[in-house]
Amino acid sequence: MELTEVKILLQKFFDAQTSEEEEKQLADFFRAGQVPEELKVYQQFFDATEELSTTKFYGFEEEVMSHILESEHREKSKYRWMWQTVTSAAAILIIALLVVNYNQEKRWQDTYDDPEIAYQEATKALQYMAGKYQKGMVKLQPMAKLEKASAPLQTGLGLVNKGFEEMNELKKLNQKSKKE
Repeated sequence: MELTEVKILLQKFFDAQTSEEEEKQLADFFRAGQVPEELKVYQQFFDATEELSTTKFYGFEEEVMSHILESEHREKSKYRWMWQTVTSAAAILIIALLVVNYNQEKRWQDTYDDPEIAYQEATKALQYMAGKYQKGMVKLQPMAKLEKASAPLQTGLGLVNKGFEEMNELKKLNQKSKKE
């Protein structure tokens, strides 16, 4: 293989545009041992890639899966504890309000004696609130468009962040296995 052809394939490789056949050609070229001096740096990379592809990590998959399951369990139990705490606090608050309200001598009194007048006042208050709500929503419409336009970006960034988190977990596992 000629030097210019190798350089073109290397550029395609680092741009993630090579096929498996082209990658195999590059690996064969660097494995042959007759590598020009200017490409020696890449030879180490391809040697390491070859070594990693043939290395078997016994028990590694089980360790990674157990770590993933363990972290999921911790996360679920954390949310379960938080949910139980919040619902317990809400139940205590409701019971306390009922007890305080029940024991009061003075019972709730209606503001209006005539139901028609009460209905008209409630309708007027609700129409006022609906008008204010609509004005606020009109001002938020550009934000909705922006949020809709950025949704694919958010999805992609979520996947990237998840990938980084997984890489950090793998790095921790690698360090842990090196210590052992």
